[in-house]
Amino acid sequence: MQTPQHLPPLLALRAFEAVARHLSFSKAARELCVSQSAISHQVHKLEQHLGQPLFVRRTRAIDLTAAGASYYRQIQPALEQIAAATRALLPAQPPRVLRVGLLASFATLWLAPRLVDFSRRYPQIQLELQPAIDLADVAGAEVDLAIRYGKGNWPKVEARRFLAEQLSPVCSPEFKARALANGTLLMARSHRPFEWDDWNRQNRIDLGSHPSVMLHDYNIVVEAAVAGQGIAMGRRQLIRRHLTQGSLVDAFDLPSLHSPHIGYWLVTAEGAANPSAECFAHWLLEQGLLEQGLLEQELMEQGRDT
Repeated sequence: MQTPQHLPPLLALRAFEAVARHLSFSKAARELCVSQSAISHQVHKLEQHLGQPLFVRRTRAIDLTAAGASYYRQIQPALEQIAAATRALLPAQPPRVLRVGLLASFATLWLAPRLVDFSRRYPQIQLELQPAIDLADVAGAEVDLAIRYGKGNWPKVEARRFLAEQLSPVCSPEFKARALANGTLLMARSHRPFEWDDWNRQNRIDLGSHPSVMLHDYNIVVEAAVAGQGIAMGRRQLIRRHLTQGSLVDAFDLPSLHSPHIGYWLVTAEGAANPSAECFAHWLLEQGLLEQGLLEQELMEQGRDT
């Protein structure tokens, strides 16, 4: 038997199918764990092979051309049949384990509620979260990647900020009413302490006369503040549920600290190439963009209320 003469480049065909299904180059890239430029290159390669455009490209959206829509309808069932036949012959594959180092507070208060979406989209990847106060050694391959909180600029690693943070002191409503003047400052251990200093500097307030207590982990800080034990520096991305429920309120009627540097960073070893890590990175960056949109919407609504 001879190979059919008109088979297109199969990588290009796979890229086209993903873009046509999502009507998005970026979503197709995230699904296939490659860059958006790689997807665009493969689609262009297929268009050259076929001698006609398959997509109408607009500023913020794309659509299939009539030829592209017809082609997609015909090749999609065939690709699904190939995938099904391949799955039937492959031996059961153990999931790929991806080790992620991070703070327990970020894992509990932000990441955990979102993990069902990652597992649904990438069932072949098994996340192994390794919470710790100490910074995980990414460069030494202790973990595959890490999520760190701070201002970036860690040595010997590559860091991408995926989620901005806003800081403002918070406490329980009862504590604000009865004990704010000399309230205890609830501290979380930090390798590079900056939160209280930066917030004090922005608002020209000296809270040095307030007693303080070190509670080691930010989860404990939050729970202590909710229980009326003192004033915590509120990382608003992590305490949104408490703010919405009213169990935490702003301790002072002063602006939040919003720095272009403070936030949560995706950290990988320099020059590392790990397909599973790239899938997680694409997903995490997407979640960060969604969260940033929600935060901006909340700020706009607060502005209208005032």
